[in-house]
Amino acid sequence: MRRIERFPSPGEKNSMQYFSRIVGLPRLSFNFLILSFCRYLPWLGLKNWLYRRLLNVQIGKNVSVGLMAMFDVFFPQLISIGENSIIGYNATVLTHEFLVQEYRKGQVEIGRGVVIGNNTVILPGVSIGDGAVVGACSLVNKDIPSGALAAGVPARVIRVLKDEE
Repeated sequence: MRRIERFPSPGEKNSMQYFSRIVGLPRLSFNFLILSFCRYLPWLGLKNWLYRRLLNVQIGKNVSVGLMAMFDVFFPQLISIGENSIIGYNATVLTHEFLVQEYRKGQVEIGRGVVIGNNTVILPGVSIGDGAVVGACSLVNKDIPSGALAAGVPARVIRVLKDEE
């Protein structure tokens, strides 16, 4: 079950029409610039430093965020990634979603030693447990338990991986 907060659209238009009321335009523009720069930045240490210091993303030690990976532009501070995890090429981590009559937001928690395959989309309010592996091109719309191998659209647990300790 996704842990999300729901907020009704403040008017008769769809909720995305009111985006500047949700996060101010200066902050949104700043987030966009940093996130866009980080998508192309090959230096993992500098990239993680920018995420931590400028966007308040909770990133553990030795995290590798692949090229073109994109974090949520509205609420990047709701993302936490445990140490020694890998976020694959062109993966997207969202902490918000706009719908016609409401918008939603929720924290995304990625555990330690997790591998997120390329082109994967992670929706708001999900948790991916320690040591889990999410296959390429998956859509994570619910929690993935620790040590699980999950893949597909939507992502489903295929099996629980053996502990390598």
